[in-house]
Amino acid sequence: MPFSSTGLQQMLDGLNYSFSSYSPQIYYASLHTAYSATGGSEVSGGSYARVQLGTSGADWSAATNAIPSVKALGTAPSAFNVPAATTVAYIGFWSASTSGTFAGMGPNGGATQYAFTVTLASPGVFTAPGSSYTNGQTVVVFNAAGATVPSAFTVGTIYYVVSASGATFELSATSGGSAINTAAAGAGLVQAITTESFGAAGTFTLTTSTQLTLT
Repeated sequence: MPFSSTGLQQMLDGLNYSFSSYSPQIYYASLHTAYSATGGSEVSGGSYARVQLGTSGADWSAATNAIPSVKALGTAPSAFNVPAATTVAYIGFWSASTSGTFAGMGPNGGATQYAFTVTLASPGVFTAPGSSYTNGQTVVVFNAAGATVPSAFTVGTIYYVVSASGATFELSATSGGSAINTAAAGAGLVQAITTESFGAAGTFTLTTSTQLTLT
């Protein structure tokens, strides 16, 4: 069922609210090299460890009363230690510093999510009102409530924008490559992603632009 903006706001705020014997579900952040619906592909090695998000998760802003509902970090947490030969693509959220309950992950960069529709065509043409992507930009797509991305695309996989024009664009599996054909129409969410590669060991810091979004 679709939820009201107030319902989305309450659910999103509940992720970092500590009550009774329950700890926040977004108390720690992690780094990931690729998308995983279960928290896999987490960076490992060297002195890498998850970082705490404030005292009892309190460093998050209140969620907005809107559709989608959004909340952001109010204070940047400590830096991650990243081992050499690592590419950071996704940020994950957990209830504990090791193991714990996985709450989800989002693409690095803190970019705005846009709802899209895509036509059945060769190639498929995306329309995402409000967006303005440029050719060569990297994006990822996700399913949304009542909407599924076309089978030609994989949730969380990085694609490259081609044939961008205003709020319309096509996607390629490679930079400057051919646009992907669709065998069916579809819809979902699209979001820009920024990957950061470390040739040598270094540090990575989440900014206050890091957001959680619930649609």
